[in-house]
Amino acid sequence: MRLNLFWKLGLAFFALLIAVLLPVDYYAERTLRRDYERAGFEKLSAIARIAMASPPLASSLSTTSRTPSPALREWLKRMAASDVRVTVITAQGLVLADSQSDPQTMENHAERPEVREALAKGDGLSVRHSVTINRDLMYYATRLSMPSGPPVILRFALPLRTVDDEVWAFRRRLWLSSLAMLSVTGLVSLLISRSFSRRVERLQSFSRRVAEGDFRPIDADRSGDVLEALAVSLNDSAARLDHAIRTLTEERNLSRAILDSMVEGVAVVNSEERLLFANKGFAEILELDAPPQPGRSLVEIVRQTELLEAVRAVLKGASRVQAEITTGTLRQRFFAATVASVMATENSGAVVVLHDISDLRKLERVRRDFVANVSHEFKTPLTAIQGFAETLLAGAMDDPQNRIRFLQIILEHSRRLARLTDDLLELSKMDADRLDLEVDRLSVRQFVQSCLETTQGSAADKHLQVSANLQESLPDIAADRRRLAEVLQNLLDNAIQYTPSGGKIAVSASSDGNEVTFTVSDTGIGIPQVDQPRIFERFYRVDVARSREVGGTGLGLSIAKHLVEAHGGRIWVESEVGQGSQFHFTVPVFPPQQATPRLAR
Repeated sequence: MRLNLFWKLGLAFFALLIAVLLPVDYYAERTLRRDYERAGFEKLSAIARIAMASPPLASSLSTTSRTPSPALREWLKRMAASDVRVTVITAQGLVLADSQSDPQTMENHAERPEVREALAKGDGLSVRHSVTINRDLMYYATRLSMPSGPPVILRFALPLRTVDDEVWAFRRRLWLSSLAMLSVTGLVSLLISRSFSRRVERLQSFSRRVAEGDFRPIDADRSGDVLEALAVSLNDSAARLDHAIRTLTEERNLSRAILDSMVEGVAVVNSEERLLFANKGFAEILELDAPPQPGRSLVEIVRQTELLEAVRAVLKGASRVQAEITTGTLRQRFFAATVASVMATENSGAVVVLHDISDLRKLERVRRDFVANVSHEFKTPLTAIQGFAETLLAGAMDDPQNRIRFLQIILEHSRRLARLTDDLLELSKMDADRLDLEVDRLSVRQFVQSCLETTQGSAADKHLQVSANLQESLPDIAADRRRLAEVLQNLLDNAIQYTPSGGKIAVSASSDGNEVTFTVSDTGIGIPQVDQPRIFERFYRVDVARSREVGGTGLGLSIAKHLVEAHGGRIWVESEVGQGSQFHFTVPVFPPQQATPRLAR
């Protein structure tokens, strides 16, 4: 089980204290014992000197008899009373007398170390166990010269029990003081280690918070030590890291927001043809539900062979490759693909940018169709004018009847050319945003009535019934009277042209509070469903022969659409073949706070 820092420091302090106290106890005990032994030997030496200086001692000793004299027994009794054991030993090791034991029962002491040393040097010391009395003793032996005969050995002994008692008492005091010191120092060390470990744990917790993204600073202790400096350093590092991460996050979010808001599709592919990044535009272009997850293979996502070949060409070493891809079947879209090499890491990759060029291709098609239609529209009247002019020059001028008819035909086609030219100029102004509208407050009822009065004559010629169905209390609209009249008049003219004799034409208007919706209904031939989406295109005709027969240019509805949108409205058609048509367009309501006319472009 792993120990935390507190217990490690505490146990280390305890181990250090014990490691110090044990040698101190050991050496103190040895020193005390040595001092006590030295003091004991000095005491024994002093007793020996006093005994040897006593005159009756030498005279009372007999080296031939093991029975002590009365004087010797008296002296031995006094020595025993002082707790000092005295033994008289001959040079041969025979015990003559002993203050505590019967010399008859004692063995030869010639091999005792203190006896040998005393015989050799004059005195001898020894600390050992006494076999005779079964105790540990300190021995001091001295050589005593006899007046006649060989010398004898006087051996004095003190029991070690006294020394052991003193040493044990000292040891007890030492251990009690050591225990007290150990408790105090241990408690202090535990408090210090606990404080230190808590500070380290706070730093550890702070580093864990920083790793999890929480960069709040830690309160540094005012201790002035290295941990305070470490806390200050960690706070500074966390602040710098927080600033760096915030900067990188903002840059990443900004880059992602820019890429996601781009209409162009952007994707990054690594050298293994796996997707690293793709924005929403890329997913929308490829008709995916969501941007693909990084790590997917490009082949799983892209089905366009041209794009895959361009990416592979760049990954093989080309710096930039351009291609064009097409998506969709019913509604095709065209995209210009640019694939460039990128070296962000050790491995190469490619960045793919898909730019929508569908509008450009549509404009090219419209331009081609427009040129073809304009050429075709101009060709018919010009051919007629040229043909009848050549006929007149060839001699028809002398024929009064045909001359007038030919000139009328030339005049009619020239007027048609003029109308076509005027319509083209009008459309060109609209395309160039040079159409000036004098927007003013306009009464709906008066506006509709004025347009119907203009239409009554042509409608009466075809026996058509024209009526108005206007909602009560219609608000005024903000419009250019002349331009809006062109829209309504064009729709009425078309209704008259394509409604058989005896039919009905109705103009209605209603409001929802924000805009007024105008509707021109007829009981004419109607418009097929397939032609309705293109009815407002330039030169588009449902019935080409009938349109040319009535003198239409094919630009009226296109001009009407431009004018309605210039007013801020919209226009659409509802029709069924044989059931008539309903053309609707909206115009904004005149705002109450606007009291003066304004110009709109």
